[in-house]
Amino acid sequence: MPVRVHRVPTQFGSIQSGSIPNDFISQSPAFCGDRWSVVSRTHLYKEKTMLGFGRFLVSSSNLRIASQKLLSFSQSHMNSTIREDPKLDDFLDYMDRLRNYEKLGVPKGAGTDSDDGFDLGRMRRLLQRLGNPHSRFTAIHVAGTKGKGSTTAFLSNILREEGYLVGCYTSPHLLSIRERISLGRNGDPVSADEIRNLFYDVKGILDLSIELEGGTLTHFEVFTSLAFVLFSQAGVDVAIIEAGLGGARDATNVLCSSGLAAAVITSIGEEHLSALGGSLESIATAKSGIIKHGRPVVIGGPLQPNIMQIIRNKASSLSSPVVPSCDAGAKSLTKCFGREEEVPYQYCEIHICHQGDIPLFLDLPDVKLRMLGKHQLQNAITATSTALCLRNQGWRILDKSIHTGLEKTYLPGRGQYLTKMEAIRFGLAVVSLLVDGAHTEASAKGLIDIIKMEDPNGSLAFVVSMASDKDHIAFAKQLLTGRRPDVVMLTATSIAGGRSRMTSASALKDAWFIAAKNLGIRTLDFGSIDHPGKVVQLPAAYPEEQINDDQVVLMACSHAHIGDSMRVADELLRARAGEKPRLIVVTGSLHIVSAVLSAIQS
Repeated sequence: MPVRVHRVPTQFGSIQSGSIPNDFISQSPAFCGDRWSVVSRTHLYKEKTMLGFGRFLVSSSNLRIASQKLLSFSQSHMNSTIREDPKLDDFLDYMDRLRNYEKLGVPKGAGTDSDDGFDLGRMRRLLQRLGNPHSRFTAIHVAGTKGKGSTTAFLSNILREEGYLVGCYTSPHLLSIRERISLGRNGDPVSADEIRNLFYDVKGILDLSIELEGGTLTHFEVFTSLAFVLFSQAGVDVAIIEAGLGGARDATNVLCSSGLAAAVITSIGEEHLSALGGSLESIATAKSGIIKHGRPVVIGGPLQPNIMQIIRNKASSLSSPVVPSCDAGAKSLTKCFGREEEVPYQYCEIHICHQGDIPLFLDLPDVKLRMLGKHQLQNAITATSTALCLRNQGWRILDKSIHTGLEKTYLPGRGQYLTKMEAIRFGLAVVSLLVDGAHTEASAKGLIDIIKMEDPNGSLAFVVSMASDKDHIAFAKQLLTGRRPDVVMLTATSIAGGRSRMTSASALKDAWFIAAKNLGIRTLDFGSIDHPGKVVQLPAAYPEEQINDDQVVLMACSHAHIGDSMRVADELLRARAGEKPRLIVVTGSLHIVSAVLSAIQS
């Protein structure tokens, strides 16, 4: 059923605060952020089948009074952020003075094994001054475009379940830098005291190294070295190390074959193209740089045949056994989805029967994964294949430990449904909220798979923020090929605490228009909210024009808190689809996910 949009009569004034007479203002606003001057109201027409979707009104004094409670909620609860433990102040101030490529973006060719690549020599020299801590523990090295963090989490929990003392190093973090290092049998983040004490212990060495290296040591290099020291001091049985960028020239690629239990390459995709050589083949070459002589390499996937061959050729040159975990020898099935006390899961089967370089066998007929989607099932298989490789080397790893470890694994921000209480924190009591850090075409495809769990007859909105170095159009196209959204709200979020890699909401909206046009999908530009308290830019009125059900409404929401963007998206959904079940998906980067989770905890 099409929706008619009616022009606001010109006698009611322009679209800015205070310009519309009081008798034309709704007394009960549907949403209101901090000092925003725009409200959407739903009006029912004949037999409640028509919605006045285009009637956006502007607040005046009576509207502000009516919305006082919501304004207070937004200001006191939603605009604060999580602060690191004050014990880390000196350490974080020190680290902030180092070059941080997560904030700045990675230089062209920096991840390639070439003259343009990062200098591993300075990392080795730093570690030598620290006593070569990386030589004192057994490691598993994980690289890949997508799936590194999830595969690392699955494998860590499998080994902890067997009783091993596990160290884990990952990046980036969501709420606290401590998340990047976990220690012990429970997988808890390293404590603020441990980081602070280590920092004071080695600060003299760090100062000297920074001076000798001409100030070129980076944030990632220093933090990686501290993680290695902590693992060495804790006497971990194994450390699972996630590469930061690529593999060959990543700061983590200082591990020697003698201390490497296995290398893992989860996937190869077109991300960080400029930094990794400009092609899928060059990315595969960079990531295969973590393979070490005589040590097995577990390959996730699925990969294109030519990409798989690049990795196989590298392994062959180093006499390294290859274990593919995405071929005919690894079979899996998702039997159903379910929820237990608001916790969603997928009920799966995993069957592994490899007869290649390393024979592997396992049957897990009933696995309840909290990590959702086909891509997470593949990550679970990759982690399981790695565990079986370790078993082949003599490690004690029971089938039961694999089963329990997989089921215990959960990562915030990866296909995470917020609870009802968490949704209420945003003033969204009757809506499903899903947050996912997808930011590539491949991860968008995985997100589509998760969305299929929801009621297909419900309404859907995306709230999207992305870094500037991502392929915005490819990401949008992939999401648009899945279940068609009713509303897409584009917003902007800082990247690693900085603005240099931010993408404006208007630029993202342009990318979604292009993606939709390429797919033949009709859109409606519903304008933008530029800033709280400033003029609201809305499209020209559409006199008696029909908004059809197949149109996707696009709106930009710049410089607003993530909670406000979510509430605007929900109001647009209600205006568009009435009281059908509503799903809001927040995605585009782990940084926008971090903003959501910070708002909940603050």
